[in-house]
Amino acid sequence: MLPNIASHRSSFPTRALHSQALRLVATAPAAFQPTGVFVFVGIRMAHYRIGVMFSANGPYGVVARTLLNGALLAFAELEAAGGPVTLEPVIVDPHGDNAAYRRFSLDLLGSGIRNVIGCYTSSSRKEVIPCFEKHDGLLWYPSHYEGFESCDNVIYTGASPNQHVLPLAEYLAANVGLRGFCIGSNYIWAWENNRIFREAFGAMSGTVVAERYFPVGDTDFERVAETIVEQKPDFVFNNLIGTSAYAFFRAFHAVCARQGIDRARTLPVASCTLAEPELVEIGREAAEGNLSSSVYFASLQTPANLAFTSAYARMFPDAPIPCADAEASYMAVKLLAGALARAGTDEARAVRAAVAGQRLEAPQGEVRIDPDTFHAWLTPRIARSATDFQFQVLLEAPHPVAPDPYLVQSSPRLSVPMRPPKLRVVQ
Repeated sequence: MLPNIASHRSSFPTRALHSQALRLVATAPAAFQPTGVFVFVGIRMAHYRIGVMFSANGPYGVVARTLLNGALLAFAELEAAGGPVTLEPVIVDPHGDNAAYRRFSLDLLGSGIRNVIGCYTSSSRKEVIPCFEKHDGLLWYPSHYEGFESCDNVIYTGASPNQHVLPLAEYLAANVGLRGFCIGSNYIWAWENNRIFREAFGAMSGTVVAERYFPVGDTDFERVAETIVEQKPDFVFNNLIGTSAYAFFRAFHAVCARQGIDRARTLPVASCTLAEPELVEIGREAAEGNLSSSVYFASLQTPANLAFTSAYARMFPDAPIPCADAEASYMAVKLLAGALARAGTDEARAVRAAVAGQRLEAPQGEVRIDPDTFHAWLTPRIARSATDFQFQVLLEAPHPVAPDPYLVQSSPRLSVPMRPPKLRVVQ
C-alpha cells in the first residue's frame, strides 16, 4: 500500500497545489518559453500519476526539501497553464533510509506508476535502479553525481563529473594552489568524486596530500580540522553531505579562527555539493568565502531565472532560496511533461525516446537531453559564497557543455589531455 500522500506534505508548503489532478501544457520540442513549458497541439487528454520520492526529513533533508520544492513548483506551473494532459503527483518520503527508497520504489511501480522523479544520494539511486529495471519504469534523477553510470531506466538531469568536478579541479590548480586535502562522506559519491578529482588534479601537476572519510550523519570534525591545518594544504576538497558537511564547515572555521588563519582567503573549502540553503544551516561566518562548482546558482540574473526564483519565493515563502538541486528537479518535471505529451503514453521506452534531444529554456539557460547518454547538456559555473547566503559567480562556460559521464574525452587513464570545459570570467 502507498502511504497517505497528505501526511508527507505537512513539513513543507504546497499552497499552490490543489487536491485535483495537475494539468500540464505540452509543447512542440523546438519551442522555447521562459518558463520552460512545452506546447503540443491536438494531443488527446491523458491522466498520469507521477512518483515524487525525496527525503525531506533525514540527514540531508535541507537539500532534499529543495528537490521536492522544485518539482512541486513545476507541477503547480503546469497546472496553472492548463492543457491536454493531467498529472497527479504521488509523494513519498524515505527519510534517508536506502531500504525505504527501495520499498517505496516497488510500491510506486507496483501501483502502476511508470515515472518517478527522485533520489538525492548516489547510494539511494543505486539501491532503486534494479527496481526500475525489473518493472520497466523510468527514474528521473535530478542531482549532480559522480558519473560512470548509464541505465536505460534513468534520465539524468543533474550534472555529470565533467560539468562540475573537472571545472573545479582546473580552477583550483590555476587560481588557488597545487596541494589539496580531500574529505567526504563514506560512500560512492565521495569515493568516486575524490578519485576523479585526484586523477584530474594530478594531470595538472597537483597533489592530494590526504583523504578522510566519515559516515553520513557524523558531526565530530574537530580533530580532522586540526589535522588539515597541520598538513597546510592550499584548499580542502569537500564531499561531505548534509549535517556532516554543515558540522565540518563550522568546526573548520573555528579551528582556523583560533589559529589566526584567514580561512576564506588562504585555505578555502571547495565543493561540488554546497548549495544556497546549506549556507544558512552552516551559519554566516563559516559559510562565507567557500567555493562551489555547479551548473546553477540562484544569483543568476537571467529573465528565466528571475521568473523562477520569484515563483519559488511566492510558493515557498518560508523556505531558503532555490539551489541547483531545486532547478534540476524543476527541469525534470518540465522535461517529463513534454515527453509524455509527445509520446502519448507513460511507457518507459516511449517516454525515453520522446525525451531524447528535447530542449528546455531552464533557469540556468538552455538545457537539452543528450540522445546518446540520456544525461543533460548543462552550463558549468564556479562561484564563491557571500555573507548574504548566496553565491557570487566567478567563472562560467559560454554555452552548455555536453555530458561526459564516463570521461571518455578527458580521462588521464586513457592518456587523453584533460579537457574540462573552458570557463569565462564573470567577476
